[in-house]
Amino acid sequence: MSQNNDMYPAATAENLKKKTELAPKQMEAWRNFSRTVFKEGVLDEKTKQLIAVAVAHVTQCPYCIKSHVPQAMRSGATKEEIMEAIWVAAEMRSGGAYAHATIAVEAMTEEEERERKRSSNA
Repeated sequence: MSQNNDMYPAATAENLKKKTELAPKQMEAWRNFSRTVFKEGVLDEKTKQLIAVAVAHVTQCPYCIKSHVPQAMRSGATKEEIMEAIWVAAEMRSGGAYAHATIAVEAMTEEEERERKRSSNA
């Protein structure tokens, strides 16, 4: 699978080293945060990785997708579970547009009312 290196450079050990050198405390905090979040707790690791895969698709982060899909598989997720999680994410993302259509319907109704008032005053 190829990746557009102009837009998304490969995540390499060298790149990680440079980012760590530029902000070592922040990188340490990030790593601790990430380890803590993904530790098994009330949710098991597989569920957390499926959530991560779904969110990665909504945020459209290719690095996260390439990282969390294999982690989900190593945590016991099947390819079918991963794809289903992606479809849940797709529905939730499109659901936002559908839900916000309520605002558009309200704006159309308000505009029609304004137009009726303008017409009746003319």
